[in-house]
Amino acid sequence: MLSPSHALFAADSQHFSPYSPSNRCFHNIALAQPLDVFGIECVRAAARRAMLDEDAALERRELIGWPQTMRARLAMLRALFENFATLDLQTGSSLAQRFKTFRQRGGAWLEAHALFEALHGAQFQRDAFKWNFRNWPEAFSSPQGAGAKIFSAANEREVAFHCFVQWLADESLSRAQSVSKSAGMRIGLIADLAIGVSAGGSHAWAARGDFLEGLSIGAPPDALAPRGQNWGLSAFAPAALRANGYAPFIATLRAAMRHAGGLRIDHVLGLARLWLTPEGMESAQGAYVRYPLEDMLALIALESWRHRCVIIGEDLGTVPDGMREKLAAHGLAGMRVLLFEQDDFRWRAKETYPRGAVAMTTTHDTATLAGFWAGLDLERRAQCAQLPAGQTLEDAQKLRQREREGLSRALSGDNGPRVVPQDSGRRQVFERAVSGAIAFIADSAAQMAIIPLEDLIAQDEQPNLPGTTVEHPNWRRRYATDPQTLAAQPDFAARTDILGRARGKRKAQQRSA
Repeated sequence: MLSPSHALFAADSQHFSPYSPSNRCFHNIALAQPLDVFGIECVRAAARRAMLDEDAALERRELIGWPQTMRARLAMLRALFENFATLDLQTGSSLAQRFKTFRQRGGAWLEAHALFEALHGAQFQRDAFKWNFRNWPEAFSSPQGAGAKIFSAANEREVAFHCFVQWLADESLSRAQSVSKSAGMRIGLIADLAIGVSAGGSHAWAARGDFLEGLSIGAPPDALAPRGQNWGLSAFAPAALRANGYAPFIATLRAAMRHAGGLRIDHVLGLARLWLTPEGMESAQGAYVRYPLEDMLALIALESWRHRCVIIGEDLGTVPDGMREKLAAHGLAGMRVLLFEQDDFRWRAKETYPRGAVAMTTTHDTATLAGFWAGLDLERRAQCAQLPAGQTLEDAQKLRQREREGLSRALSGDNGPRVVPQDSGRRQVFERAVSGAIAFIADSAAQMAIIPLEDLIAQDEQPNLPGTTVEHPNWRRRYATDPQTLAAQPDFAARTDILGRARGKRKAQQRSA
């Protein structure tokens, strides 16, 4: 299961959250793997021409430096494009034909995105405050603007470059899915669909009428974010969706499913209603806006069938009455996250998980299992002033001790590794807790289990802390172990073996039934 692969902003790599895309119909060019198209020698030559001598230093950094990484990445991609434009496009090679077919298939929508990227780069380079197209001159305010048309004609090669990198990213995801299925994965990749788009991005620029301007998607105050959340994202306008036959929604679904066997819909509750906050106001001052749920569910079901794509809905947070039942009736699998499956410090039995749900240990928005057991997430939330009003870190740690005791009872009852909650600070103790939690989820009644890589390697830091931006290094953490050698590591192998044993047990039960 991947994070969203949506297009971000090539010129502004400070905006690197995968859940704050410029356009969900195109891809993040950082994912482009040119080796799949051009081969090792061609890519090495491009890297030499781009003088990528800082790659090794970037890899040694504790946190990912997206601006520096993307600068190096773009330099290499531009060197590849110059070679491609000179040798392939002029001679009409088979690669050139593949690129032209891709560009023709993308049509005006692809050209508008590529034009936005080129314009955005030019505007942002002059003035960093112009990363949002709403701060551009009026002549550039849409693809139909006089200035935009003149710019496009004068910068054909730059526009072509942005089509080129989209082609590479599309080819990369297509190959990744093909290789996954060929290796025996029944589903292959599970893509992720963000709930909205950046108000200053490509989609909003090309089709402003599709969105509600001046309103930002978020969430009301809850246990995960006591002060509420404002995600800075624009939402589709319900009336515009109906008027346009849901065309932008359908296009978004098709782009997400094209190279995937499954799709996770972020904040699926937004199909029924979205918490929207006016610009300049606090999250708690927002209100719910209703959406045409039945129509959107029917379209998801249709596209799921057409693409043979499993659908998972992130149904966490403030859930409207009857919402989960309605999702299940339409074949959308809800999510049951271990850390949330408790009442008054008593964990729900694994047998009670709905069969049609997806069982998970944690998500990217929660503590990891190791972080939860050690209480590291509480320390991080205290540092970011995110604890509930009136609660101290000491208070939170006392409540966490009770949670550990309840989870310990649940895991021990599952015949998992015995966990002693009083020894929460000992690494070997909470590593046993991690393995026990994975066994619990793998053996639940849910028909699918998803274990984040952070939990398989018992990493304690979480990828994202909701409600923060610069206060926490969201989406910048590296894995604590080398992904290239994961399979050979004993702890990782033992935890994946837990999943294998659970799958074998389930198959045996199905045969006997």
